[in-house]
Amino acid sequence: MYAASREALTQTRAALSSALGSGSGGTASVSAGAGTAAAAQTGAELFSVVEILDDQRTLRSALSDNSTTGTSREGLAEQVFGGKVSSVTLAALKAAVGQDWSTTSDLLNSLVLLGRESLLKAAADQGQLDAVEDELFRLGRIVSGDANLEQALSDRSVTAKGKRDLLSKLLYGKVTAVTEALACQTVGRLKNSAPADAFDALSNLAAAQREAVVAKVRSASPLSSEQSDRLTATLSRTYGKPVTVHVEVDPELLSGLVVRVGDEVIDGSAAGRLATLRRSFQ
Repeated sequence: MYAASREALTQTRAALSSALGSGSGGTASVSAGAGTAAAAQTGAELFSVVEILDDQRTLRSALSDNSTTGTSREGLAEQVFGGKVSSVTLAALKAAVGQDWSTTSDLLNSLVLLGRESLLKAAADQGQLDAVEDELFRLGRIVSGDANLEQALSDRSVTAKGKRDLLSKLLYGKVTAVTEALACQTVGRLKNSAPADAFDALSNLAAAQREAVVAKVRSASPLSSEQSDRLTATLSRTYGKPVTVHVEVDPELLSGLVVRVGDEVIDGSAAGRLATLRRSFQ
């Protein structure tokens, strides 16, 4: 994303935050419950707006046309979406199209990101952010471990609605509403991403909302609660901020752990040591 789009995203995020804080872009504060509901509604509505723009090339081009004034683009957004979405969503949308974006895709992707952040804000307000983060990570592991499900969610011949319906049936009643909404929206716009990678990215975004680092741990055997707590505390001290540890059991490691934090990998597994030993004899 180029500098112009980064600045546009910053300005739009600020406008959305202000609108959520007032409930309608005005000055009156809203109650915590109303703010949570507004955030959840805004997230869902921004997803719906993007879905419409995905299908209507002429409209999305007009809303991102830098040769016209921002005021004109805001007026078009008001004309098309006014009365069809909440005042908060409309305020965010008008703020977005009023900015100059480097590309149309930057505008759409930023609206998606702000929709996700709004839903995660609703989860945080309800004390569910940790649960959402964990559910999304586990969903990624389930999908990556089920070749048929992964293929179904990746199949380009299946419509976005078809993929969302399939995932919704699998998740209904088993995860929080925010997790279901995020996962179903994401699977409909995978493009070139693998489903498991997309769900991992969402889990990382959830962690980022509370300024936590994500450590993905592969362990030869399940960790006890005490072991998990000790590992979390050690990594938190190492990185100087809260660390969320997601553990996946991988018997092929033989023993020990492999810890990945961003691009950094700490391989303390027996399999890793054997691989190093083999290389030393080559």
